[in-house]
Amino acid sequence: MKIKTARFVTSVAEFVLCPPSPLPEFAFIGRSNVGKSSLINLLCNQRALAQISGTPGKTATINFYVINEAWTLVDLPGYGYAKTAKSIRERFQSLISDYLTERENLRHIFVLIDGRHPPQRIDLEFVEWLVGVGVPFSLVFTKADKTKPSKVTENQGFFLAALAEFAEGEPSVHTVSAVTKQGRIELLSAIETMIA
Repeated sequence: MKIKTARFVTSVAEFVLCPPSPLPEFAFIGRSNVGKSSLINLLCNQRALAQISGTPGKTATINFYVINEAWTLVDLPGYGYAKTAKSIRERFQSLISDYLTERENLRHIFVLIDGRHPPQRIDLEFVEWLVGVGVPFSLVFTKADKTKPSKVTENQGFFLAALAEFAEGEPSVHTVSAVTKQGRIELLSAIETMIA
C-alpha cells in the first residue's frame, strides 16, 4: 500500500461525537509512552501528523485520520498512565470501551506493546478484555531498534505464552521501529489485505 494522502479529520472526547463514516476503521492503542504517535507518523509517512509528546498520557481524545480517502486510522487514548487522575482514567476507559464495542465500521485493532520488556500486566489485562468482547486485534511490538532482536523475539514469546492462557489461537504479530522503519510495509500490507 502506498500512502498518497493522510489528513486529520477530527478529535472527539465523547463516543457520541465520533464522525459518521462509510470507511473501514483501523484503531491503534497501547499503554502510554509506547510510541503510538511515532508509529502513526511512520505509517502515514508524515513527521507531524500525530503529535508526539514527552508527557505520557497526553492523548485524551479519539483522533481520526483518513488515509488515501479509502480507510480511517484511529488513534485511541493510551491506557494505564498512573499519574492521570482517577476520574480522567475512568472517562478514558469509558470512551475506549464504547468505541471498541459499539463502532460499527471498526475493522481491526492494533495493540501496541513495548518490545523491550517482558509482558506487562496492564497489556495482558487489556488484551484479555478484547478477547472477552470478541474484537479482532493484532499485536504490534514497538521500539525494536532499542534492544537486541533476540530480546524482542523472546518478549514476544513470553507474551504469546501468557495470552494462550485465556485465548484460543494466536493473533497476528508485527515488529516495528519508528526509527529504522522496520515493519512499516508489513503493517500497511496487513491493512490492505483486510480492506480487500
